[in-house]
This record gives sequence, structure tokens and C-alpha cells, in this order.
Amino acid sequence: MGSVGFKEWALVCEALGRAEQCILLRKGGIAEGRTGFAFEHRECFLFPTWFHEQVDRVRVAEAVVPEQRAGEIELRFFARLEFSSVATSWETAAALAPFHILREEVVRERFDYDAAPGIHVAFVRVFRLEPAWVIEERPAYGGCRSWVKLPDLPAGTALQPVLSDAEHARRAGEVRGICEP
Repeated sequence: MGSVGFKEWALVCEALGRAEQCILLRKGGIAEGRTGFAFEHRECFLFPTWFHEQVDRVRVAEAVVPEQRAGEIELRFFARLEFSSVATSWETAAALAPFHILREEVVRERFDYDAAPGIHVAFVRVFRLEPAWVIEERPAYGGCRSWVKLPDLPAGTALQPVLSDAEHARRAGEVRGICEP
């Protein structure tokens, strides 16, 4: 198991952990470099970020950003990337709405961000960490980058899938059908 974190809004991490979301959508961060964004890791820990405007950018009634721990990051979920693609048509990106919590205008903003319309989509299998993994907050985790290197996972941490195998397979078929018609 790799020790890499994927930075994502805390509300999205929680939605993934509650099985309300099963895909990741990303255009790329400011610090992605010349080659741009890619889902370069097959496994990662979901690294929550506390961007205060995220409450207004999701389709969750009465959304409340989880409390941030002073000087610490609590990692509660692990994701295994099962397949990814780039949605280059808006119709494809819009059809993915049942599989995430982002408002349509947020997805559209990401889709249209630069001269090459499109958005990266990853279908993930999410697992709950038992117990949660608490790490010290470090300056290396800051900035507009998607991936961060993490210390080694403590021994004895268990991974529990948030969806049954059958429900996960059903969602995988639906998302694949949208992304790869």
C-alpha cells in the first residue's frame, strides 16, 4: 500500500466515505507542472482539505464542513482507482451527476478551465480506515497540488469497504457505460 494522499475537499471525502459519491473529478491544480494532472497513483489515502467555500459548491442539503483538527490531519478513507478517463464532451461530464455531490456549475467551471475542455474522471473503491489515521500537519502538505507524500501507515490499520461488492459492481457498470459508451 502506497503512502500517498490525494487532496480533496473534506465534504467530498466524507461523501465518498458515506458512499454518496464514487468518482473523483479533477482538472488539475496550479502546481501540477507542465504535464498537467493525471491520476498517477492506483491507491491513495483521501486527504481532506478545508476550503471554506466548498459548502456552497456541493449539492448537499445543510452541508457542514467536518471540524479541522489543530495541527493534525485525520485520514479516514482510502481509495483504490479502478478505472479512469477524460470526459471531453460536456454531455458525458453532466451525465456523471448521480455519482458525485458537486454542483453542476462547479463541474462546468472545471470542465471549461483552460483551452482544452474536459475533466479527468476516476471511478474509485473507497474503504474506511479503522482506526482513523492521524498525522501531523506539515508545510509540505500545503499548496495547490493534488498529491502529497505521507509517512508510513501504522501497523494494525484495517480497511473496510464502504459499499458491498454487488453495489460497487453495479455503480462501476453505470459509470463505465457513461465514460466509455
